[in-house]
Amino acid sequence: MPASSRTAVIALGGNALSPAGERSTIFDQFRHTRESLGPIVALAKDGWNVCIVHGNGPQVGDELVRNEEARATVEPLPLGVLVAATAGWIGYMIQQSLENALRAAGSDRRVVTVLTQVVVDEHDTALEHPSKFVGHELPAARARELAERGIATARDGNGRLRRVVGSPAPVEIHEEPVIKSLLGAGVIVVACGGGGIPVFRDASGALEGVDCVVDKDLAAAVLAAGIGADLFMILTDVDAVYADWGQPAQRALSRLTIQEVADLDRNKAFGEGSMAPKVRAAAKYVRQTGGRAIITELSRGSNAVAGKAGTEIVPA
Repeated sequence: MPASSRTAVIALGGNALSPAGERSTIFDQFRHTRESLGPIVALAKDGWNVCIVHGNGPQVGDELVRNEEARATVEPLPLGVLVAATAGWIGYMIQQSLENALRAAGSDRRVVTVLTQVVVDEHDTALEHPSKFVGHELPAARARELAERGIATARDGNGRLRRVVGSPAPVEIHEEPVIKSLLGAGVIVVACGGGGIPVFRDASGALEGVDCVVDKDLAAAVLAAGIGADLFMILTDVDAVYADWGQPAQRALSRLTIQEVADLDRNKAFGEGSMAPKVRAAAKYVRQTGGRAIITELSRGSNAVAGKAGTEIVPA
């Protein structure tokens, strides 16, 4: 298929593949992956160049547990390497499932996964203050056990007790030129999996790994701005951004300016660890590019592109 002049970056949450409250097997995760691809297939069929960025919060948390349980038998892997591992196998699930869906829809578009290194500042203070939620909800006894070992936990925006890790801001997408070249050739790209593999540049300019997790929505925003995407869409488990979330008067916000986002965020209107990073990422992209950013629920993606669902972040 000829390359399109329109490019979309789609951020797909790790919870979409492994929902909260569900102890997902790999077969469940394949099933959820296939269920999540409708809006992406629709964009691809409509001729868009598409780059998919996925989260890995539940999956990398599970990998940490597997490493800890097996540490007496095999040497545990560091967190940065586990991010790379989950980016590989989640990318495989998306790549295979999306190619199957495209063939069923009569499209011959190809899909490729690019293991992506995301450069962070090694001195970012976020590395010293864990805030990024990973893994599933923890029983109180397990949380106490982790605390005794110096592993941080906190309650997320839904009140669930979960593990938290350092999450520095993404500065640069190292494989950005490769991703842009593939998109220009009409290939659908899965990139920045789990927010990307966190790395820093040493004094000589060489890349070295960092044990942390980069927020996938912020990484997607940096990538979308870098490749000149026309659309940045965050697909999540909520149909829109809400004012007064969880209150009797809660209401969906169909449109927000970047100034309104800043004002609401200053008043802590968005749940930390849930909607707040998504809204900040969307606003960051719009502020840098003037492009179109949308936040909506998975099944409403196609309607959101048509302006009939979700929350759109606009410059003014």
